Amino acid sequence: MPQQTVRLDTSLERMVSACAVAPAAMVLATIVHTAGSTYRKAGARMLIRADGTYLGLLSGGCLEADLREHADQVLRSGHARAVEYDMRGPDDILYGIGAGCEGAMRVLLEPIGAGTSGAQALQGAVEASARGDTASLMVVHESTEMPLGTYRVQPPLPMWLLAQGHAAEMARSTLSIDTTHEHGRTRALAQYVAPIPRLLICGCGPDAEPVARAALALGWRVVLVDHRAAYAKADRFPGATVHAAPAADLSVTLAQLDCHAVVVMSHHLASDTEYLRVLARHDAPGYIGLLGPAARRRRLLADLGADAERLSARLRAPVGLRIGAVTPEGIALSMIGEIHAYLAGLPTHGE
Repeated sequence: MPQQTVRLDTSLERMVSACAVAPAAMVLATIVHTAGSTYRKAGARMLIRADGTYLGLLSGGCLEADLREHADQVLRSGHARAVEYDMRGPDDILYGIGAGCEGAMRVLLEPIGAGTSGAQALQGAVEASARGDTASLMVVHESTEMPLGTYRVQPPLPMWLLAQGHAAEMARSTLSIDTTHEHGRTRALAQYVAPIPRLLICGCGPDAEPVARAALALGWRVVLVDHRAAYAKADRFPGATVHAAPAADLSVTLAQLDCHAVVVMSHHLASDTEYLRVLARHDAPGYIGLLGPAARRRRLLADLGADAERLSARLRAPVGLRIGAVTPEGIALSMIGEIHAYLAGLPTHGE
């Protein structure tokens, strides 16, 4: 079963939060084009504050000092500008960077802060993503007819750019635009913004806490369910949503969450059987992780009877990458690592 498209880069949410509380204007730096080998790709962003500190990275530290210089000019002028870096071959020496990355990129720098059109555009995309919806952003980095910057895909963008933005969202793909028209030339990035990953954890035992923390640290949305009210306590899982409900009611949570991955780890045989039975009767998600040894997996699948076959293509049991983990934190790392690989479209040990 193909997995749903998700956005593993959740830095957009952190930048929106930073813009909302910033006392002064900052500069938003967005990669709008790359060629060759680069640390980040088109659509990656960082915020550069007036004091020179920054949030996020566009390179492994190779370009940030130079970007700060350009950002200072953008803040002084109040106007966006695009800069280019070509680190392929001997041309790298011209920039005085000496990174040797063998890649090139074009970066748009624009003033941004609370209430600016750029901040509002990012906020709209984040709100859509939080709802589980898709969105798109239009990043205009060269134009003779409109100011450079990041826009929502809505008026006052010209109709032809609106069409490109909607096409990116429908295709679930980021599109590079380079068009010559009656007003001159326009280059832009129509960026598809996918929903953030949503993880469901069935079981609120002590070892679920590091799993939830690891997922939340990546910016994922996390929901936990447990039939034991004594375990299903929200204060044990700050930042997550916690429900106390019988395992048989899992269908309600699945319908509300539309999750991308599930981990079954209640350590209660009857409950894990019921969780798996409910999941077997739903087509999604495509990733179901089961904690526990192979012998326990065999017993659970035997108890499921005919429903077990419906899980065969989706079940990872024992869950997690084989990294030699022995502590709850290490096991959580292996589990979240495997889910991350799955969401990125990479093979896991169950495939």
